[in-house]
Amino acid sequence: MTTHTHEITLSVPDVSCEHCVKTINQALGSLDGVQSVNTDIPTKSVHLNYDPSHISLEKIEEVLDDAGYTVAR
Repeated sequence: MTTHTHEITLSVPDVSCEHCVKTINQALGSLDGVQSVNTDIPTKSVHLNYDPSHISLEKIEEVLDDAGYTVAR
């Protein structure tokens, strides 16, 4: 069985410190279908690999929003 993961980078302007990184990584890293999360302070972005058959991008953005971080369009 092969899993098809998608790699995406989200722009999250509110990322400013290690606390932000820890909060985002814990919130997204615990989701079923998310393989990896890497939050970067200098670029204010979140890089993640996820399996779209397990979780939608909309759900990922919703969890980020619940954690207090809005994805920039």
